[in-house]
Amino acid sequence: MAATTPPKVVFEHEGVFIHSSPDESEDQDLISGFLRIIDKDGETLVEYKPLEDADPSNMLCACKDSSSVVEWTQSSEDNPHRPIDHQLSYETEWDMINAVSFRRKVHAHGDGGSNHTNDRNKWAFSFNVCDLRSVTVKCEGWSYIMFRLKDGTALPAIHFHQGGSTAFLDSLRKSVQINESPDDESVLIVSTYSKTFSQSFENLLDDTNYGFVQKFKKDPYTTTLGGFSKVTNYLFDAFRAPELECQQRPSEEVADLLGELIPGLEINQQEEPGFEVITRLDLGPRPEVQRRGPVTMEEWAKYQDSEGRITNVPHLKDFIFKGGLCHAVRKEAWKFLLGYFPWNSTHEERKNLQKRKTDEYFRMKLQWKSVSEEQERRNSRLRDYRSLIEKDVNRTDRNNKFYEGLDNPGLILLHDILMTYCMYDFDLGYVQGMSDLLSPILFVMENEVDAFWCFVSFMDEMHENFEEQMQGMKTQLIQLSTLLRLLDLAFWNYLEAQDSGYLYFCFRWLLIRFKRELHFQDVLRLWEVMWTRLPCQNFHLLVCCAILDSEKQKIMDRKYGFNEILKHINELSMKLDIEEILSKSEAICMQIKNCKDLPHSVSEILGLSTVTEPSAALETSEYGILESPQTSPTSTHRRDHIVSNGHSHLKETTHNGCKVAFIS
Repeated sequence: MAATTPPKVVFEHEGVFIHSSPDESEDQDLISGFLRIIDKDGETLVEYKPLEDADPSNMLCACKDSSSVVEWTQSSEDNPHRPIDHQLSYETEWDMINAVSFRRKVHAHGDGGSNHTNDRNKWAFSFNVCDLRSVTVKCEGWSYIMFRLKDGTALPAIHFHQGGSTAFLDSLRKSVQINESPDDESVLIVSTYSKTFSQSFENLLDDTNYGFVQKFKKDPYTTTLGGFSKVTNYLFDAFRAPELECQQRPSEEVADLLGELIPGLEINQQEEPGFEVITRLDLGPRPEVQRRGPVTMEEWAKYQDSEGRITNVPHLKDFIFKGGLCHAVRKEAWKFLLGYFPWNSTHEERKNLQKRKTDEYFRMKLQWKSVSEEQERRNSRLRDYRSLIEKDVNRTDRNNKFYEGLDNPGLILLHDILMTYCMYDFDLGYVQGMSDLLSPILFVMENEVDAFWCFVSFMDEMHENFEEQMQGMKTQLIQLSTLLRLLDLAFWNYLEAQDSGYLYFCFRWLLIRFKRELHFQDVLRLWEVMWTRLPCQNFHLLVCCAILDSEKQKIMDRKYGFNEILKHINELSMKLDIEEILSKSEAICMQIKNCKDLPHSVSEILGLSTVTEPSAALETSEYGILESPQTSPTSTHRRDHIVSNGHSHLKETTHNGCKVAFIS
């Protein structure tokens, strides 16, 4: 018989109390005890034991914040081992910053539950988190928590007279999904994570549609990243109180609600003079494209002169766009593609740059590592950033060997880089999804400082995606809709008829650049191709178009409606062929460029050269990308309108001040 895995205490807080009487009678007892979260045989248990019943051998080793990803413990001078992240730093003068090592305490065996016989121990309880329905959090000078189980059992309130309720809930969130009840902010609805994500958007939206929409409206990032990628019953349950009857809503109503979530995306259908009309253009045949193999170390070396400058950069970028990079080249090449290293810099200049950037990085890192516990209690934003980072780091790419297992230095570096980015850009701080952008960069760089500055460069491009007003997401969804209508008006009209014209199913694609749609190695290939900025601006929008082009026939032939479209797009994750997508995306770009009467709005989105005046002098790359755009603010293209029953059917939108209407 195989030995069972020893229980592991993942959270413990001493000095929590049960009041023996619900009222404030003078003779009531305060039952002091321990509140624990324990991992035992693959299950997570919550237990409360009165102090006299608690086994001191089970106490969690002391730490400042038991809910942290790692526990900060100062390395003693007689410690013969070097701190983990010391090995990854450039300069020894920063050893004092890295003198904080990352160690997880070895916990004594815990017990998930026991039989209690004496009067005091009758207050002890233990339950599996799978049996937990809700947690009610109240405050009356101190916080107290009430647990309600799925069978209706209400457990005694746990009072945190000495604080610790937030840390407990943060730790609990690592095992279960917790969301506010739409009817009572003090009630947190609990549902357990499911290992099989077999349920679909259809299941999600068929019942409690309004709960999902409300969650999306409150936090589209969390809902998109958590909900769209893991559409299961647990998420479905989390958006509603199980004991409440939920009104079923038709898909059209859900679509209308989704359309209100991001203001400014509505397509104005009023006909006004002065807008550009885009008709059913004949784009011509789609050309065949050929891709090549990845750039090798030998090929990369040929593009450097004796002092290390990169020569013939356009030709090298073309090679990278056509085939990507072999993995051995990525660590160096990505620094150039992301703008961390200038293309014309020498070896010596890059060495000096790295030294300056190392100093700058560790000064920022020192800022958050030197914040005392007392200071952090008075800085709610820093507390929130830290809590969210710790939560996300624990679940980022854990199936990748670079991040798998306990005490993984990769997780520690993810945490530190994201915390330091909060110091670099405190206004933005941390938003869920940013860990997805950092993970591949750190994987390639294998170095804290280089990964940070490459991540900074990537975030400069992605910044608007994560801003509170979501302006970047609004713009991209409008641009994608514009391109899709140009490429396939019939398909766009079909989506519009199914209340899917807003293309919300592409939200996650755009938010984190297909990070959760592709296998990890394919993400590396796609990103390095996109970072060449070839063959046009906003190439990622054409990647979206290529994927939709491959799926449109199935969607239309099977007459998918709103729910089925969402389900189908969601199920494409990890089933996409990156080389096929890149070939089709490039072919679509060439097809659009070959169109002689290309609408101004499309040229502007893709950065293609359009000469509006004979005197206009535009510098373009060999791919026709606008280097110094001098486009006229007013550009009118006159074409024959397609008329149905004697009337033109116009749909209007506005992009960068240019009114655009599409005839359907």
